[in-house]
Amino acid sequence: MMNRREFLDRLLGTGLVLSRVRSKQWAQLPAIEASNSSLDPWGELPRIRERIKAPIFAERSFVITDFGALGDNRSDCTQAFERAISACSQAGGGRVLVPQGEFLTGAIRLKSNVNLHVETGATIRFTRDISKYPLVVTRWEGVELINFSPFIYAFEEQNIAITGDGAIDGNADCEHWWPWKGRSRCGRKDPGPTQEQDRNHLFQLAERRVPVEERIFGPGHFLRPQFIQPYRSKNVLIEGVTLLGSPMWNVHPVLSTNVIIRGLTIRSAGPNTDGCDPECSSDVLIEDCFFSTGDDCIAIKSGRNEDGRRLNTATENLIIQNCHMEDGHGGLTIGSEISGGVRNLFAQNCQLSSPHLDSGVRIKNNAMRGGVIENVYVRNFKVGEVAVAGVNIDFFYEEGRAGSFTPIVRHVDIRNLTTHKAKYALYLRGFKDSPIETIRLTDCEFEGVERESVIEEVKNLSFENVRVNGRRLERTS
Repeated sequence: MMNRREFLDRLLGTGLVLSRVRSKQWAQLPAIEASNSSLDPWGELPRIRERIKAPIFAERSFVITDFGALGDNRSDCTQAFERAISACSQAGGGRVLVPQGEFLTGAIRLKSNVNLHVETGATIRFTRDISKYPLVVTRWEGVELINFSPFIYAFEEQNIAITGDGAIDGNADCEHWWPWKGRSRCGRKDPGPTQEQDRNHLFQLAERRVPVEERIFGPGHFLRPQFIQPYRSKNVLIEGVTLLGSPMWNVHPVLSTNVIIRGLTIRSAGPNTDGCDPECSSDVLIEDCFFSTGDDCIAIKSGRNEDGRRLNTATENLIIQNCHMEDGHGGLTIGSEISGGVRNLFAQNCQLSSPHLDSGVRIKNNAMRGGVIENVYVRNFKVGEVAVAGVNIDFFYEEGRAGSFTPIVRHVDIRNLTTHKAKYALYLRGFKDSPIETIRLTDCEFEGVERESVIEEVKNLSFENVRVNGRRLERTS
């Protein structure tokens, strides 16, 4: 039998000790200067977009049926996927083709220069057998650990893609994976074992700075894996496919750079099934996607509490455009795992509407996270119905003041945002000793608003041509 050190070396690869790995290799670009009113910050968007380029793959194909896969929705194709991806990578890269059929598999691990292409009429369906998800280095709600592999996973790879018009089915439902959340859903009175104890234990390990290689979960524990997770990877493309039945977060790039997420259809009603959560990543493009999820449609993250501060890597230089958000919690959300900070986010031309959406634009922070969120630019958002607010910035989320780290939100510019039904137009709550700073709304129209806006501890809030139920707002402070 392998001893503990041999096990960890094989798991992590060349004995990598993640608790000592810093993020300097993922170069951070300087923040955009937002305070100079003579400059239009949207002028930076084309420069960010120019840097984001799709990977290019060799013109060779490896069909998974040539490696033993059967599209009968019964045969285990895990080894066939592994053999096809290895052959493609060893040949210098190309496409691993999934033809028509329903292919049942365990975890898929992508390698550099490989495009996993799911053809029209093809479905990759993931098994409910948890033994098919080996332990890997991953991140769970903003904390690094060793846990079940995400269903499609890459670690320190470059030039990788998932493309095509087919479907990828996580096969999670009210009887599989989702009950680990612990809520009574789908009529279940007793969900069985849940994540609560493991979740609390993981967060305690992180706060005590226990090395990542000692935070081992997996079998016997109940922390659900993510659906698709490129980790410390470069040049990533996820395009065209339909994602169904995710066990948890759907698309979760972590510590990655040059990422394109385009043309996805994401439908998953389970708990915490966020649509797309870039975390500690830079130069990210999310466009032309449809979201109907059980949690936030898009949530920008950068690590939780002590673990986020340990890695100290902001999520920065993001473009979000031409997306449609239906069911979910927040449409465009920043937080709550935000300790590494977020800066330079541009979002435009999106449509949102559902009584199940909490808010159109939502920023969640508190004194436990303490991240700096700055330079957030939103324009041309059409928000139909939301349950809470058109714009929601809240420092009292979850732990609220119960921490010693100062949350900062500054330089938020929102233009041409419209709502047709909401409880509040604006819900803005900062701290007295750390107010929300420099919030500007221009050409915004909030209709069907039930209550007066909540505005507490906000410094430099300005309106230009902003109306609530037809009444023009004049406040500048």
